[in-house]
Amino acid sequence: MGARIVLCDPHRALVAGPSALQAARVDSPDIRAGMAMLLAALCARGISTIDNARQIERGYERIDQRLNALGPRITRIPER
Repeated sequence: MGARIVLCDPHRALVAGPSALQAARVDSPDIRAGMAMLLAALCARGISTIDNARQIERGYERIDQRLNALGPRITRIPER
């Protein structure tokens, strides 16, 4: 998505910023990472797609409806 991040080890990351985020297709490996990707997608320019979004729904019920009430346009695409 365009962020400048260097993973130092499993417990540390260096983030240089700010940098403009670009839309991308990403995969949600778990609840927290998925929510971070959702928030990044909301900040990014363009249309992003988050695969495996059911991971996010495990911890955030109806998150799409709640966020849509605040202004973003989040659309569910049925899994293939």
